[in-house]
Amino acid sequence: MIFHMTSRKPVLVIGNGARAAEASDLIYEFMNKTNIPVLTTMNTVDMVQDKYRIGFIGTYGNRISNMILNECDLVISVGARLGLRQIGHIKELFAPKAKLIRCDVDQYELGRQIKEDEEKYNFDARYFMELLLDEAIPNYKEWWDACHAAKKLLEEYDDTEGNKLVKKIAQMLPENPMVTVDIGQTVCWVAQSLWLKGTKGRIIIGGSYGAMGVGLPYAIGASISQGGITTYCITGDGGLQMNIQELETVRRENLPIKILVVNNKELGKISEIQHASYNDRFCATTAESGYTVPDFEKIASAYGIRASTLEAYEELDNYKEWFENKEPFLLNIMLPSLTMLIPKIKWETCKIKPDLDKDMLAKVNAFLGR
Repeated sequence: MIFHMTSRKPVLVIGNGARAAEASDLIYEFMNKTNIPVLTTMNTVDMVQDKYRIGFIGTYGNRISNMILNECDLVISVGARLGLRQIGHIKELFAPKAKLIRCDVDQYELGRQIKEDEEKYNFDARYFMELLLDEAIPNYKEWWDACHAAKKLLEEYDDTEGNKLVKKIAQMLPENPMVTVDIGQTVCWVAQSLWLKGTKGRIIIGGSYGAMGVGLPYAIGASISQGGITTYCITGDGGLQMNIQELETVRRENLPIKILVVNNKELGKISEIQHASYNDRFCATTAESGYTVPDFEKIASAYGIRASTLEAYEELDNYKEWFENKEPFLLNIMLPSLTMLIPKIKWETCKIKPDLDKDMLAKVNAFLGR
């Protein structure tokens, strides 16, 4: 018996190992059978979508996901390495009320001790999920409903202009889309806020395998490898400039790649750190400190790709037909400078910042049962 039957508030945490083991179908089956909430790592946020989605855990994770993690009494981790970005540097504050069960095919990852009394299974993720599904696990519908109700309360709480832009893009996408994402603030906003219709869509995130600039090459590879399917590339102004010459590949091969540039005219992830931690001592991240941005609309047009500049994300409604046809396009969507990335777990304290206001905290805790 793997599952702890005494648990009242269990969660399943899945990582990229679950994808590698092709366990997606079993995870949805597990959710439907047990109504146990499933949280993800950033790289695996697309594996739990549509009505099942809560969010991802860790440094820039959804506030509700980290709050659920703090309140649950059992964490079953499947194919997630649970590195510093997920657990923080103070191990005792990771799921402090919970028993931890870990499944990983890599015995060396399991060699890292997170909790003194954790249980470890050196199994393939798919085999592990099959074992769980064979157990007579109770139905946790009440806990599921509580988690999703708390999530609904916080749906717009931390939204910056970056999150609102990504949510607007999500409204424009078809069911089960193929989306690729570049590195920087963009990837965090997408992981936090890109809700997909359907359960078979993909959000291809570079993670540790791709540097800044991967968004467009990923989109090209994804489209070609799947027989020329429509692919949606969400990139930043800095990321696009790293591989901007690949626009010629898009044009030459006539690939149906829809490029959405989140353009705040700065290297946002770095400038944010320079703003918050170095008293606005910007260096090569803003126009004033040595970083500038070209006219992406003109560049895309020069490559022969249909393009337009949007002064605000609300203008996306005017381009619905562009999303529906098979032609490539580039939409240069302007975003205010110094649009911050929140919430964030502070390294020094392992607390979520900014603080939740007291009234909202009381409402969320009423659902989660603190």
